[in-house]
Amino acid sequence: MNIAQLLDTTAEWLTGGNSRQGVVISSRMRLARNVGGASFPTWAKKPEREKVYESIMPALLKLPEFQNPLLAEPMDKLTVLEKQILVEQHLISREHAAKAGGSGVAVSHDRSYSIMVNEEDHLRMQAFAPGLQLREVWSMLDAVDSGLESYLQFAFSPRYGYLTACPTNVGTGMRASAMLHVPALVLNEQINQIVQAVGKLGLAVRGLYGEGTEAMGNLFQVSNQQTLGESESEIIERLQKVIQQIAEHEQNARAVLLEKRPRYVADQVGRAHGALTSCYSISSKEALNLLSILRLGSDLDMLPRASRQVIDELMIVTQPGHLQSRCDQKLNADERDGMRADLIRDKLATINKPDTRQVLRIDTRPQDS
Repeated sequence: MNIAQLLDTTAEWLTGGNSRQGVVISSRMRLARNVGGASFPTWAKKPEREKVYESIMPALLKLPEFQNPLLAEPMDKLTVLEKQILVEQHLISREHAAKAGGSGVAVSHDRSYSIMVNEEDHLRMQAFAPGLQLREVWSMLDAVDSGLESYLQFAFSPRYGYLTACPTNVGTGMRASAMLHVPALVLNEQINQIVQAVGKLGLAVRGLYGEGTEAMGNLFQVSNQQTLGESESEIIERLQKVIQQIAEHEQNARAVLLEKRPRYVADQVGRAHGALTSCYSISSKEALNLLSILRLGSDLDMLPRASRQVIDELMIVTQPGHLQSRCDQKLNADERDGMRADLIRDKLATINKPDTRQVLRIDTRPQDS
């Protein structure tokens, strides 16, 4: 894999596209499928996994979505660093990064599709789009699913639907999700209420990298938990409504903060800018949390419009694997923290400090003498 192709540009869906008030950063659709008559990857021995891989990859590369792919490789041909970068760009799971012989990955040229071969299931197919576009992403992935089904026979039960390694995925095999940036709900201490309410609706709220991970940078993934007993369209419609409601709650929380606690908002954004432009060593977690607050400042027009792209890119390129790729030698944690700080200071030097006058309602009109 040519790392430079992944690092030189940022996929539009990773940063929320062109939306100025980008509460919903991206939409993702994932389908789990298995080849009929073959053991699930967890139970299969290496020769059987390799046989499944060799049947899937040629079929995948015949699809129009995977012409001239950015990547189509077995996992044992990728370095640890390359796998880490794929995880940080949400193209493969952490579990798949640990796979070796008999597993593989394919990424479309524009990074709108990523296919994991022999992760927990024979196929974990993913499609991505910026903002809230669940229906559009489902249409994208449905085309890939149908295309592959013309070459492969999937394990399917007329009674239960698609058969999967984990019973929680049986049925549609579909996990629909959206990545949300909700700093105001966190600052207003409303996020726990939202998480509990969403859970009662049968949806899951997870951290930055999915199940079992921390919600750094005020970023949360919201997805369906039920795959059996509902159609794909029913799952999507229910999730769409909930995500729209969460986004509205976030916008309302921002309005409340500006109305009732303007100095607190200005202080949080000002402190984040000050720390990021003055630091000489900063951890990945602290950087992401501060960049999240700076992103809020950009959404509230406290920073120039051009700052949003810089902040979004910093949230990606300051992760450990991306930093490591800039060097020809391995860096320890302290060295990465120093390099991260230098990179952030350099990128933010082109942006003016936050303008808090509008937030604090300071009258900037010329005064009569």
